[in-house]
Amino acid sequence: MAKQDSSVQPFGMKDKIGYMFGDFGNDFTFILSSMFMLKFYTDVMGISAGVVGTLMMAARFVDGVTDVTMGQIVDRSKPTKDGKFKPWMKRMCGPVAIASFLIYQSAFASWSYGFKVAWMTITYLLWGSIFYTSINIPYGSMASAISSDPKDRAELSTWRTVGATLAGLVIGAGTPIVAYEVVDGNTILSGSRMTMIAGVFAVGAIICYLLCFRLVRERVLVEANNQKLEVGRLLKSLVTNRALLGIIAAAILLLLAQLGMQGISGYVFPNYYGSASAQSLSSLLSSLAVLVICAPLAARLSAKFGKKELSAVSCAISAVVYIVCLLMKPESAYVYVIFYTLAYAGVGFFNTVIWAMITDVIDDAEVKNGIREDGTIYAVYSFARKVGQALSSGLVGALLSIIGYTQTTAFDPAVTEGIFKMSCIVPAVGFAAVSLALIFIYPLNKKQVEENSAELARRRQEN
Repeated sequence: MAKQDSSVQPFGMKDKIGYMFGDFGNDFTFILSSMFMLKFYTDVMGISAGVVGTLMMAARFVDGVTDVTMGQIVDRSKPTKDGKFKPWMKRMCGPVAIASFLIYQSAFASWSYGFKVAWMTITYLLWGSIFYTSINIPYGSMASAISSDPKDRAELSTWRTVGATLAGLVIGAGTPIVAYEVVDGNTILSGSRMTMIAGVFAVGAIICYLLCFRLVRERVLVEANNQKLEVGRLLKSLVTNRALLGIIAAAILLLLAQLGMQGISGYVFPNYYGSASAQSLSSLLSSLAVLVICAPLAARLSAKFGKKELSAVSCAISAVVYIVCLLMKPESAYVYVIFYTLAYAGVGFFNTVIWAMITDVIDDAEVKNGIREDGTIYAVYSFARKVGQALSSGLVGALLSIIGYTQTTAFDPAVTEGIFKMSCIVPAVGFAAVSLALIFIYPLNKKQVEENSAELARRRQEN
């Protein structure tokens, strides 16, 4: 049973800013990977899109083991003077940043194909399946230890989204301006510039993680789970948890749509529209839309209507936007940017409250089972997100291969036409499916969340 530590300073702005920096640090490496790794290895290193996509997909099944293992390690660890979760930020910030930097080593572009595939595989697994897992699982689990108040957690979720959005703004808007160069009239990705950018972002990630460590305070004392690990019981509790299954389904579909949308942007802007500046502008405007519209309104709208209700509607709107874009087929890159921004703003509401929704799932499981397993539940959820990442990477890589995309056909009209259609259909289908999953599978509406919060508050008073 988790208990509130009254000796720690009250929840406040320092916690929000600190938690924001945590996801800023995460996304310095994560967004770089989701937006540019496929492009880097196809265009700079000369690896086929199918091979890169297959690696990204296969790595996520490795995560199925490492994520749950890390969740168990976190749940069974004893709190230190700094808390139970945040010490991992300090321990693992260096390894995750270094591993990310090693992925983008353009100096190996002229080496043998087999070596490049091996280097890509080893560095990507080290970064994503081991080091990123070892810092992201404790970071995500920490939200429920910072405060037990659902309102505070919703604010943490909002600030986490602000951190991710700021990282997306820096990476998405800044990287295309620096990383691309025009050669013989074509906009291509520079390998040496990508290596430099990866190094700068690695340093930025370390700084952000350390700021999170310094600013955040854990107030809910979560004792080590010393119960004997019964795999059968654990699996049963997970597969019968409808709230967890619902958020997992929504997360997989969300990432399939959103990362597919971001991944294809690395092809639709430079290859179909011939404009790296439009790609930069799309990241700038979509990030500003989240910061200016979603972040200020999400907590208030979710408090009034419910997080589930807000998220289902916002995702449905994003799907409609892309259907209209497909039908209109805008000739101007900047008109396409408007559609991209509107869709991103729509789904931004779900992204803003999704981290509060997973704490709702953890609370729901504690109400039903009497055991609090923040790390394990968050680890299962994290693995589901990585499955979504893998499916999006694998899907983008597979579709690029199907339409015939290679280094030599990158600007063929038939290929670029396929890229445009893919850029609309993938997110439209994905966002519509997210909305349906939230409506028909995820059970934690506004009323149920409030009832669970009241029940846990009553139990803590009794203890």
